Amino acid sequence: MTKPLTSRIALVTGASRGIGYATAIALAKAGAHIVATARTQGGLEELDDEIRKVGGSATLVPLNLTDSDGIARLGAGLHERYGKLDILVGNAGVLGPSSPIGHIELKAFNDVMAVNVSANFQLIRCMEPLLKQSDAGRAVFVTSGAANKATAYVSPYAASKAALETLARAWAQETANTPLRVNLFNPGPIRTRMRATLMPGEDPATLDTPEQVAEFIVPLCAPDWTETGKFYDYKTRSLMSFRSPA
Repeated sequence: MTKPLTSRIALVTGASRGIGYATAIALAKAGAHIVATARTQGGLEELDDEIRKVGGSATLVPLNLTDSDGIARLGAGLHERYGKLDILVGNAGVLGPSSPIGHIELKAFNDVMAVNVSANFQLIRCMEPLLKQSDAGRAVFVTSGAANKATAYVSPYAASKAALETLARAWAQETANTPLRVNLFNPGPIRTRMRATLMPGEDPATLDTPEQVAEFIVPLCAPDWTETGKFYDYKTRSLMSFRSPA
């Protein structure tokens, strides 16, 4: 039986662990060739082994997403090799400091924005031409409930995710009349290293796994997905539209 993502090229950032790792494997199971980026070579090699086990294939790209020239080189390389990109999953993110705003150093704030916002901005700039070469380009950005809750003591993270959401929504509007579809995905509390860092006293067994989440990201990457500029909330299993404040 033909897999739904056969012959499609999928770029997944932050693919060496957590949701990115699980999503890369899930997309590979569906037939996509995975272009996996992360800072850690070892994690990428482990991912490659798992993708091979499910009969998939991957290209590994060790890359710090704060290297904007590196993202540009990746775009050029994808253009040269494939001439297109079908799927972009912007998953990579950092939590940053957990502290009152007045105690946070400017550099720490800027470091969070560099990964969570600026890197995704550069990905959009460099990957949009490739996604438009696809017959059904799909982009999904992993966000957080902290963006709209304005969660105390993680202000850089919350602010960065709010900025990411606005960036993705603006891009969705700009590309609404093209085959490209751009959406956001909020996983909620999941059994990841980031969650354990934020909530060290929490029992991880009470949380869903990245593998469970990944199964819900895959449909947003499929050619038959038609919605754009929307927000998928994993906890409620619902697709939401953004509304202006009352």
